[in-house]
Amino acid sequence: MDPLSPKPPEESDGGHRRRPRYKGKNPRRFEDKYKEHDPLRYPELIERVRGRGATPAGQHIPILAEEILAVLDPKPGERGVDATLGYGGHAARFLARLSPGGQLLALDCDSIELPKTEARLRHAGHGESEFLVRRTNFASLARTLGEVGWHDGVDFLLADLGLSSMQIDDPARGFTFKQAGPLDMRMNRRRGLSAAQLLAHVSEPDLATLLERNADEIRAPLLARELCARRGTLSSTVDLARAVRDALAGTCTEPEADQSVRRVFQALRIEVNDEFGALERLLEQVPDCLRSRGRVALLSFHSGEDRRIKQAFQRHLSQGRLGVVGEAVIRVSAMERRSNPRSASAKLRWAARS
Repeated sequence: MDPLSPKPPEESDGGHRRRPRYKGKNPRRFEDKYKEHDPLRYPELIERVRGRGATPAGQHIPILAEEILAVLDPKPGERGVDATLGYGGHAARFLARLSPGGQLLALDCDSIELPKTEARLRHAGHGESEFLVRRTNFASLARTLGEVGWHDGVDFLLADLGLSSMQIDDPARGFTFKQAGPLDMRMNRRRGLSAAQLLAHVSEPDLATLLERNADEIRAPLLARELCARRGTLSSTVDLARAVRDALAGTCTEPEADQSVRRVFQALRIEVNDEFGALERLLEQVPDCLRSRGRVALLSFHSGEDRRIKQAFQRHLSQGRLGVVGEAVIRVSAMERRSNPRSASAKLRWAARS
């Protein structure tokens, strides 16, 4: 090659591979946003992204963080559980309150995100004596407490039932329809059927039922019929989103069709991960996993979750298994909605033992 001619864009001196050039000013694809994926190296960029009401790629902004701290009130020396570790925003706040002498047990079934978050919190100085991590679903809470020797329970418990921003934004996980990705949606890819596999086998009546039960989809029968008619052709997220919009063409407005796409994705994700079943198993265990005066807070994001939490808390209260239940649901403030639009639908309920 002529030494004066430009090198290919992916190469440079010393064999180093340059990052690809992007159309426009900034990369648009999740996997290309390398600066947002490295917050320690590019803190100013992270603040700019958050300042415009967006969530940096590969990160998650904890929702109702101060309100959760207020109702759970973690104190030095106490034991707590973060049953949905996620990006670790709530866990980091708990750990700061528990020192000295306290311990936090963090659970998460996401085999992709859990190691990243654990490594980040270890790097922040939280050793294994104060910060215990287990890859498991919160449905096995009581068993996990026994395995770590906490047979008498914990002083507080949080479960944030929302899908994390890292999962939503990464097209490889199959949760988003904004970019093409495999139609997967499993929190733990080592277990269960993917969404594509579910759609390839589910019957039309069963699909209509789960769309209505899991997401209150008012056009469930129509969508079930059309999606089953396309059986075998729905292998990517954009395939599914397009199929839903095609099925609804001429029956509703474009914004209404977009809402149905979101509800279909929500319903399939809930089914694939047995989210309602896991939540019900957690709710049944909660009173027996709390010490005297132990507190529990659950953060939900749609009516099916909130309804189950409210009913379980009231049932436990009437049976004497809980001593107090928060009277009103706690919602995000207008300021938080502006700074983090993904928080808009969040509802927080809390309860405590006597």
